[in-house]
Amino acid sequence: MSLERLWAPWRTAYLTSKRKGCFLCDCAKARDGRKKHVVQRTPHSFSVLNIYPYNNGHLMVVPRRHVRDLAELSGEEKLDLLELFSATKALLEKVLKPHGFNAGINFGRAGGAGLEGHLHIHIVPRWVGDTNFMPVTGNTKVISQSLAALYAHLARAASRRRRKSG
Repeated sequence: MSLERLWAPWRTAYLTSKRKGCFLCDCAKARDGRKKHVVQRTPHSFSVLNIYPYNNGHLMVVPRRHVRDLAELSGEEKLDLLELFSATKALLEKVLKPHGFNAGINFGRAGGAGLEGHLHIHIVPRWVGDTNFMPVTGNTKVISQSLAALYAHLARAASRRRRKSG
């Protein structure tokens, strides 16, 4: 078997950065959500594109407050987070029309958390057949849409939803 290369030069900045602080807190504070890929905001939460997605449409639903566990959120914050999770899933269903979803929270490094300090819920759209030979034989996952194109599509749909419900 020959070695194939999938070039991803945009990851260099991430791999070599000496990042200080929490990138999710930066997203929560950003005035321009487009620059940080923030799709929706509520009083206590926001949804944001995962810039290193497992699959096309991979978003994270995040409390604005920097906490590491659900137990640290107030009842109001938990309800807001769950309602935004439901709204984000509905938005993805409308825009991308996936066949299903994976969703989850990773607690601690041993639980798979890449960012341990700021709680976030992953929501990953899935399609029948989206697991193909690439991850098995090439140890590579193919993402079918750019972040910019996906963000524009989701932002337009979210804006239309706000206008209808507002």
